[in-house]
Amino acid sequence: MMGLLRTMMPHKVQLLAVLAFGLALLFMENQIQRIEESREVLERTMARDEGAESEPRKGRAGGQVTPSLSEADDVVVIYNRVPKTGSTSFTNIAYDLCGRNGFHVLHINTSKNNPVLSLQDQVRFVHNVTSWSEMKPAFYHGHVVYLDFSKYGAEGKPTYVNVVRDPVERLVSYYYFLRFGDDYRPGLRRRKQGDKKTFDECVASGGPDCAAEKLWLQIPFFCGHHSECWTVGSRWALETAKANLVRQYLLVGLTEELEDFVMILEAVLPRFFRGATQLYRTGKKSHLRKTSEKKPLAPETLSRLRQSEVWKMENEFYLFAQDHFHFVRDHAVREKDGVVSVLPQSFFYEKIYPKPGPAPRTRLWSSERSHRGETWLWSER
Repeated sequence: MMGLLRTMMPHKVQLLAVLAFGLALLFMENQIQRIEESREVLERTMARDEGAESEPRKGRAGGQVTPSLSEADDVVVIYNRVPKTGSTSFTNIAYDLCGRNGFHVLHINTSKNNPVLSLQDQVRFVHNVTSWSEMKPAFYHGHVVYLDFSKYGAEGKPTYVNVVRDPVERLVSYYYFLRFGDDYRPGLRRRKQGDKKTFDECVASGGPDCAAEKLWLQIPFFCGHHSECWTVGSRWALETAKANLVRQYLLVGLTEELEDFVMILEAVLPRFFRGATQLYRTGKKSHLRKTSEKKPLAPETLSRLRQSEVWKMENEFYLFAQDHFHFVRDHAVREKDGVVSVLPQSFFYEKIYPKPGPAPRTRLWSSERSHRGETWLWSER
Protein backbone atom coordinates (compact mmCIF):
# COMPACT_ATOMS: atom_id res chain seq x y z
CA MET A 1 0.00 0.00 0.00
CA MET A 2 2.87 2.34 0.94
CA GLY A 3 4.61 1.48 -2.30
CA LEU A 4 1.46 2.35 -4.26
CA LEU A 5 1.16 5.70 -2.47
CA ARG A 6 4.82 6.48 -3.17
CA THR A 7 4.31 5.82 -6.88
CA MET A 8 1.21 8.04 -6.94
CA MET A 9 2.84 10.96 -4.98
CA PRO A 10 5.10 13.51 -6.70
CA HIS A 11 8.79 13.38 -5.76
CA LYS A 12 8.77 16.73 -3.86
CA VAL A 13 5.75 15.73 -1.83
CA GLN A 14 7.50 12.49 -0.88
CA LEU A 15 10.52 14.45 0.42
CA LEU A 16 8.29 16.77 2.46
CA ALA A 17 6.46 13.82 3.96
CA VAL A 18 9.70 12.10 4.98
CA LEU A 19 10.99 15.32 6.50
CA ALA A 20 7.78 15.87 8.43
CA PHE A 21 7.84 12.32 9.67
CA GLY A 22 11.45 12.71 10.86
CA LEU A 23 10.70 15.94 12.66
CA ALA A 24 7.76 14.28 14.39
CA LEU A 25 10.01 11.45 15.56
CA LEU A 26 12.60 13.91 16.88
CA PHE A 27 9.90 15.89 18.74
CA MET A 28 8.50 12.74 20.30
CA GLU A 29 11.98 11.54 21.38
CA ASN A 30 12.70 14.95 22.91
CA GLN A 31 9.44 14.93 24.83
CA ILE A 32 10.11 11.40 26.09
CA GLN A 33 13.59 12.43 27.21
CA ARG A 34 12.21 15.47 29.08
CA ILE A 35 9.61 13.29 30.76
CA GLU A 36 12.33 10.84 31.82
CA GLU A 37 14.47 13.65 33.19
CA SER A 38 11.52 15.11 35.12
CA ARG A 39 10.76 11.69 36.55
CA GLU A 40 14.38 11.28 37.69
CA VAL A 41 14.39 14.73 39.32
CA LEU A 42 11.12 13.91 41.09
CA GLU A 43 12.47 10.60 42.32
CA ARG A 44 15.66 12.23 43.60
CA THR A 45 13.66 14.94 45.36
CA MET A 46 11.38 12.38 46.99
CA ALA A 47 14.35 10.29 48.07
CA ARG A 48 16.10 13.34 49.48
CA ASP A 49 13.02 14.45 51.45
CA GLU A 50 12.44 10.93 52.74
CA GLY A 51 16.07 10.64 53.77
CA ALA A 52 15.99 14.03 55.48
CA GLU A 53 13.29 12.75 57.79
CA SER A 54 15.32 9.73 58.89
CA GLU A 55 18.97 10.82 58.57
CA PRO A 56 20.98 13.88 59.58
CA ARG A 57 21.12 16.39 56.77
CA LYS A 58 24.48 17.29 55.26
CA GLY A 59 25.61 20.76 54.32
CA ARG A 60 27.54 21.57 51.18
CA ALA A 61 30.82 21.39 53.06
CA GLY A 62 30.03 17.75 53.90
CA GLY A 63 29.36 18.21 57.62
CA GLN A 64 26.21 17.11 59.37
CA VAL A 65 23.70 19.87 60.02
CA THR A 66 22.66 19.79 63.66
CA PRO A 67 20.64 22.28 65.71
CA SER A 68 22.71 25.25 66.81
CA LEU A 69 23.84 25.12 70.42
CA SER A 70 23.11 28.82 70.70
CA GLU A 71 19.49 28.72 69.49
CA ALA A 72 18.14 25.15 69.65
CA ASP A 73 14.94 24.53 71.60
CA ASP A 74 16.14 21.30 73.21
CA VAL A 75 19.33 22.61 74.81
CA VAL A 76 19.82 21.92 78.52
CA VAL A 77 22.27 24.00 80.56
CA ILE A 78 23.40 22.75 84.00
CA TYR A 79 24.99 25.13 86.46
CA ASN A 80 26.24 22.93 89.31
CA ARG A 81 26.96 25.94 91.45
CA VAL A 82 29.76 25.93 94.01
CA PRO A 83 28.59 27.53 97.31
CA LYS A 84 29.64 31.14 97.90
CA THR A 85 30.97 31.88 94.43
CA GLY A 86 28.28 34.39 93.42
CA SER A 87 25.92 31.62 92.36
CA THR A 88 22.72 33.23 93.61
CA SER A 89 23.58 36.47 91.85
CA PHE A 90 24.09 34.64 88.58
CA THR A 91 20.99 32.44 88.83
CA ASN A 92 18.87 35.52 89.50
CA ILE A 93 19.88 36.76 86.06
CA ALA A 94 18.54 33.51 84.59
CA TYR A 95 15.27 33.93 86.50
CA ASP A 96 14.94 37.49 85.24
CA LEU A 97 15.49 36.41 81.63
CA CYS A 98 13.60 33.11 81.40
CA GLY A 99 10.20 34.64 80.61
CA ARG A 100 11.62 37.07 78.08
CA ASN A 101 13.83 34.53 76.30
CA GLY A 102 11.49 31.55 76.54
CA PHE A 103 13.26 28.91 78.63
CA HIS A 104 12.66 27.14 81.94
CA VAL A 105 14.70 27.50 85.14
CA LEU A 106 14.73 24.60 87.59
CA HIS A 107 16.39 24.54 91.00
CA ILE A 108 17.93 21.20 92.04
CA ASN A 109 17.19 21.03 95.77
CA THR A 110 18.97 18.12 97.45
CA SER A 111 18.19 16.64 100.87
CA LYS A 112 20.32 18.19 103.62
CA ASN A 113 22.17 20.14 100.92
CA ASN A 114 24.19 17.02 100.08
CA PRO A 115 25.95 17.68 96.75
CA VAL A 116 26.56 13.95 96.11
CA LEU A 117 23.64 12.05 94.56
CA SER A 118 22.99 8.38 95.24
CA LEU A 119 23.46 6.05 92.29
CA GLN A 120 19.70 5.65 91.86
CA ASP A 121 19.24 9.43 91.96
CA GLN A 122 21.98 9.86 89.39
CA VAL A 123 20.03 7.58 87.03
CA ARG A 124 16.78 9.41 87.78
CA PHE A 125 18.37 12.80 87.22
CA VAL A 126 19.91 11.80 83.88
CA HIS A 127 16.56 10.40 82.75
CA ASN A 128 14.67 13.54 83.83
CA VAL A 129 17.06 15.98 82.18
CA THR A 130 17.25 14.14 78.87
CA SER A 131 13.59 13.12 78.48
CA TRP A 132 11.60 15.94 80.11
CA SER A 133 10.70 17.58 76.80
CA GLU A 134 8.11 19.93 78.30
CA MET A 135 10.85 21.70 80.26
CA LYS A 136 13.21 22.26 77.32
CA PRO A 137 15.06 24.49 76.76
CA ALA A 138 16.08 24.33 80.42
CA PHE A 139 18.52 25.90 82.85
CA TYR A 140 19.13 23.64 85.86
CA HIS A 141 21.00 24.96 88.87
CA GLY A 142 21.88 23.57 92.26
CA HIS A 143 24.69 22.61 94.63
CA VAL A 144 25.42 19.24 93.03
CA VAL A 145 28.75 17.87 91.87
CA TYR A 146 29.56 17.17 88.24
CA LEU A 147 27.77 14.18 86.70
CA ASP A 148 28.97 12.50 83.50
CA PHE A 149 25.83 11.80 81.46
CA SER A 150 27.64 9.57 78.96
CA LYS A 151 28.27 7.05 81.75
CA TYR A 152 24.55 6.23 81.75
CA GLY A 153 24.12 5.85 77.99
CA ALA A 154 22.31 9.16 77.54
CA GLU A 155 22.04 10.23 73.90
CA GLY A 156 22.17 13.96 74.58
CA LYS A 157 24.64 15.60 76.95
CA PRO A 158 23.80 18.83 78.77
CA THR A 159 25.91 21.97 78.54
CA TYR A 160 27.76 22.60 81.80
CA VAL A 161 28.76 26.06 83.09
CA ASN A 162 30.17 27.13 86.44
CA VAL A 163 31.96 29.82 88.43
CA VAL A 164 34.94 29.47 90.78
CA ARG A 165 36.45 31.74 93.40
CA ASP A 166 39.70 32.26 95.27
CA PRO A 167 39.57 29.33 97.75
CA VAL A 168 40.33 31.37 100.89
CA GLU A 169 37.87 34.10 99.94
CA ARG A 170 35.23 31.46 99.31
CA LEU A 171 35.78 29.75 102.70
CA VAL A 172 35.80 33.03 104.62
CA SER A 173 32.59 34.10 102.91
CA TYR A 174 30.95 30.77 103.75
CA TYR A 175 32.14 30.99 107.38
CA TYR A 176 30.47 34.36 107.95
CA PHE A 177 27.43 33.43 105.86
CA LEU A 178 26.64 30.57 108.27
CA ARG A 179 26.73 33.02 111.17
CA PHE A 180 25.30 36.27 109.84
CA GLY A 181 23.56 35.42 106.57
CA ASP A 182 23.50 37.96 103.75
CA ASP A 183 21.51 40.89 102.43
CA TYR A 184 19.46 38.62 100.15
CA ARG A 185 17.34 37.11 102.94
CA PRO A 186 18.44 38.99 106.07
CA GLY A 187 15.69 37.61 108.29
CA LEU A 188 16.52 33.95 107.75
CA ARG A 189 18.16 32.24 110.75
CA ARG A 190 21.45 30.58 109.80
CA ARG A 191 22.93 27.37 111.21
CA LYS A 192 25.73 29.04 113.18
CA GLN A 193 23.81 32.15 114.16
CA GLY A 194 24.92 33.45 117.55
CA ASP A 195 28.54 32.41 117.13
CA LYS A 196 30.45 35.71 117.23
CA LYS A 197 33.95 34.23 116.81
CA THR A 198 35.82 35.79 113.90
CA PHE A 199 37.56 33.71 111.28
CA ASP A 200 40.94 34.82 112.62
CA GLU A 201 39.97 33.67 116.11
CA CYS A 202 38.71 30.37 114.71
CA VAL A 203 42.01 29.67 112.95
CA ALA A 204 44.04 30.69 116.00
CA SER A 205 42.06 28.29 118.19
CA GLY A 206 42.07 25.44 115.66
CA GLY A 207 38.31 25.41 115.17
CA PRO A 208 36.78 22.86 112.76
CA ASP A 209 34.80 25.39 110.68
CA CYS A 210 37.97 27.13 109.49
CA ALA A 211 40.27 24.13 109.18
CA ALA A 212 42.30 23.85 105.97
CA GLU A 213 40.34 20.70 105.04
CA LYS A 214 37.28 22.92 104.59
CA LEU A 215 38.99 24.45 101.57
CA TRP A 216 38.54 21.12 99.73
CA LEU A 217 35.34 21.86 97.84
CA GLN A 218 35.84 23.30 94.36
CA ILE A 219 38.01 20.36 93.30
CA PRO A 220 35.43 17.69 94.23
CA PHE A 221 32.61 19.74 92.67
CA PHE A 222 34.39 19.51 89.32
CA CYS A 223 35.78 16.02 89.91
CA GLY A 224 32.41 14.31 90.38
CA HIS A 225 30.89 11.29 92.06
CA HIS A 226 33.99 9.10 92.38
CA SER A 227 35.02 8.37 95.96
CA GLU A 228 38.56 9.61 95.30
CA CYS A 229 37.13 13.04 94.47
CA TRP A 230 36.31 13.47 98.15
CA THR A 231 39.65 12.26 99.47
CA VAL A 232 41.13 15.49 100.80
CA GLY A 233 44.44 16.24 99.13
CA SER A 234 44.08 13.70 96.30
CA ARG A 235 46.25 14.56 93.31
CA TRP A 236 44.06 12.31 91.13
CA ALA A 237 40.99 14.36 92.10
CA LEU A 238 42.80 17.58 91.21
CA GLU A 239 43.84 16.35 87.77
CA THR A 240 40.37 14.95 87.08
CA ALA A 241 38.81 18.27 88.05
CA LYS A 242 41.15 20.10 85.67
CA ALA A 243 40.34 17.71 82.82
CA ASN A 244 36.59 18.03 83.40
CA LEU A 245 36.81 21.81 83.49
CA VAL A 246 38.42 21.93 80.06
CA ARG A 247 36.62 19.04 78.35
CA GLN A 248 33.15 18.96 79.89
CA TYR A 249 32.34 22.62 80.64
CA LEU A 250 31.39 25.16 78.02
CA LEU A 251 32.58 28.00 80.21
CA VAL A 252 33.86 28.41 83.78
CA GLY A 253 34.01 31.98 85.03
CA LEU A 254 35.43 33.76 88.05
CA THR A 255 33.47 35.39 90.85
CA GLU A 256 35.86 38.34 90.68
CA GLU A 257 35.11 38.80 86.96
CA LEU A 258 31.47 37.81 86.80
CA GLU A 259 30.50 40.49 84.28
CA ASP A 260 32.91 39.11 81.69
CA PHE A 261 31.51 35.63 82.31
CA VAL A 262 27.96 36.91 81.71
CA MET A 263 29.02 38.77 78.58
CA ILE A 264 30.62 35.73 76.99
CA LEU A 265 27.65 33.54 77.86
CA GLU A 266 25.32 36.01 76.16
CA ALA A 267 27.40 35.74 72.99
CA VAL A 268 27.62 31.93 73.12
CA LEU A 269 24.12 31.09 74.40
CA PRO A 270 21.80 33.92 73.30
CA ARG A 271 18.84 31.50 73.54
CA PHE A 272 19.25 31.82 77.31
CA PHE A 273 21.28 34.94 78.02
CA ARG A 274 20.19 37.50 75.44
CA GLY A 275 20.11 40.77 77.37
CA ALA A 276 22.09 39.40 80.35
CA THR A 277 24.98 41.86 80.15
CA GLN A 278 22.74 44.90 80.21
CA LEU A 279 20.70 43.37 83.02
CA TYR A 280 23.85 42.68 85.04
CA ARG A 281 25.07 46.23 84.62
CA THR A 282 21.78 47.97 85.38
CA GLY A 283 19.72 45.43 87.35
CA LYS A 284 18.88 46.24 90.94
CA LYS A 285 18.51 42.68 92.22
CA SER A 286 20.35 40.33 89.89
CA HIS A 287 23.82 40.69 91.34
CA LEU A 288 23.55 42.44 94.70
CA ARG A 289 24.12 39.72 97.29
CA LYS A 290 26.75 40.23 99.96
CA THR A 291 27.63 38.24 103.07
CA SER A 292 27.03 40.28 106.19
CA GLU A 293 29.60 41.03 108.92
CA LYS A 294 32.54 39.66 106.94
CA LYS A 295 35.84 40.71 108.55
CA PRO A 296 39.14 41.10 106.65
CA LEU A 297 41.75 38.45 107.39
CA ALA A 298 44.87 39.07 109.42
CA PRO A 299 48.12 38.37 107.50
CA GLU A 300 49.11 35.59 109.92
CA THR A 301 45.79 33.83 109.31
CA LEU A 302 46.28 33.88 105.57
CA SER A 303 49.88 32.71 105.94
CA ARG A 304 48.80 29.79 108.13
CA LEU A 305 46.20 28.62 105.63
CA ARG A 306 48.62 28.88 102.74
CA GLN A 307 51.05 26.52 104.43
CA SER A 308 48.62 23.64 104.07
CA GLU A 309 48.81 21.18 101.17
CA VAL A 310 45.04 21.44 100.73
CA TRP A 311 45.26 25.17 100.05
CA LYS A 312 48.11 24.62 97.59
CA MET A 313 46.02 22.13 95.60
CA GLU A 314 42.81 24.15 95.69
CA ASN A 315 44.76 27.25 94.72
CA GLU A 316 46.41 25.35 91.86
CA PHE A 317 42.97 24.41 90.57
CA TYR A 318 41.74 27.99 90.93
CA LEU A 319 44.74 29.41 89.07
CA PHE A 320 44.25 26.77 86.35
CA ALA A 321 40.61 27.87 85.97
CA GLN A 322 41.68 31.51 86.01
CA ASP A 323 44.26 31.02 83.25
CA HIS A 324 41.78 29.13 81.10
CA PHE A 325 39.04 31.74 81.56
CA HIS A 326 41.43 34.56 80.71
CA PHE A 327 42.52 32.67 77.60
CA VAL A 328 38.88 32.28 76.51
CA ARG A 329 38.05 35.88 77.35
CA ASP A 330 41.06 37.30 75.51
CA HIS A 331 39.89 35.53 72.35
CA ALA A 332 36.24 36.52 72.82
CA VAL A 333 36.09 40.18 73.86
CA ARG A 334 37.93 43.41 73.28
CA GLU A 335 38.26 46.61 75.27
CA LYS A 336 38.33 50.04 73.68
CA ASP A 337 38.17 53.33 75.57
CA GLY A 338 37.17 51.46 78.71
CA VAL A 339 34.23 49.71 77.00
CA VAL A 340 34.32 45.91 76.75
CA SER A 341 32.45 44.28 73.88
CA VAL A 342 32.20 40.84 72.30
CA LEU A 343 34.23 40.23 69.15
CA PRO A 344 32.26 39.60 65.93
CA GLN A 345 32.59 36.38 63.93
CA SER A 346 36.14 36.08 62.63
CA PHE A 347 35.98 32.99 60.40
CA PHE A 348 34.37 32.28 57.04
CA TYR A 349 34.38 29.65 54.32
CA GLU A 350 36.00 29.96 50.92
CA LYS A 351 37.25 27.85 48.00
CA ILE A 352 34.19 25.60 48.24
CA TYR A 353 33.93 23.18 45.33
CA PRO A 354 31.89 22.27 43.45
CA LYS A 355 30.40 25.72 43.37
CA PRO A 356 27.07 25.86 45.18
CA GLY A 357 24.01 25.84 42.95
CA PRO A 358 20.48 26.85 43.91
CA ALA A 359 20.21 26.97 47.70
CA PRO A 360 18.22 24.15 49.35
CA ARG A 361 15.23 25.32 51.28
CA THR A 362 17.00 25.07 54.65
CA ARG A 363 20.24 26.77 53.61
CA LEU A 364 21.19 30.31 52.80
CA TRP A 365 24.25 31.02 50.68
CA SER A 366 25.51 34.48 49.92
CA SER A 367 28.48 35.66 47.93
CA GLU A 368 30.97 38.33 48.92
CA ARG A 369 33.83 39.82 46.98
CA SER A 370 37.09 40.56 48.72
CA HIS A 371 40.75 40.98 47.89
CA ARG A 372 41.08 37.20 48.31
CA GLY A 373 38.46 36.46 45.70
CA GLU A 374 34.93 35.20 46.02
CA THR A 375 33.88 34.02 49.47
CA TRP A 376 30.76 32.01 50.33
CA LEU A 377 29.08 32.43 53.67
CA TRP A 378 26.79 29.70 55.01
CA SER A 379 24.05 29.97 57.56
CA GLU A 380 21.04 27.96 58.63
CA ARG A 381 17.44 29.04 58.31
